[in-house]
Amino acid sequence: MSIMRPHARGCVIATGSVHINQGGFMYKRILVTTDGSSLSKKAVASAVQLASLTGAELVAVRVIPRYPQSYFEGSLPLSMLEIGKIEKQWAEDAQSAVDAVKKAADAKDVKVKTVVVKSDLVSDAIINTAKKQKAELIVMASHGRRGIKRLLLGSETQQVLTHSAIPVLVLR
Repeated sequence: MSIMRPHARGCVIATGSVHINQGGFMYKRILVTTDGSSLSKKAVASAVQLASLTGAELVAVRVIPRYPQSYFEGSLPLSMLEIGKIEKQWAEDAQSAVDAVKKAADAKDVKVKTVVVKSDLVSDAIINTAKKQKAELIVMASHGRRGIKRLLLGSETQQVLTHSAIPVLVLR
């Protein structure tokens, strides 16, 4: 079970079982999520620095939806051509976001792998990617939704914190 506690410099750590690996480092592989936002870029910078300090490999992941969905009854459906254009744009934007992480990691001589995942369930995709990539830490930003927006939109970060079996470092 994880325990959330405030930490210095605007981050929250969900603590869990952390073991020193045979190589003597705490983490061998760190997964960092990105959406290209300014807050996400801060999380990326922290993940790159942590990976550099620990000698860990970084896995940069961006989750995009499978296809545009209509949430309101009576809205106009999109044609397959329009859906294709939207999906292509999302994929290009996602690749650009993870490429920016690669560039930042390369500048610090950190080994990095980029992954773009298609899923309508962002938190599940992050957790599953962390498992598949054998990550020992997830680093992500909290977008700080409050009140009715958080209630209606939910919090992917909260879902990852709640359901992840590995430690999660959340920066805000």
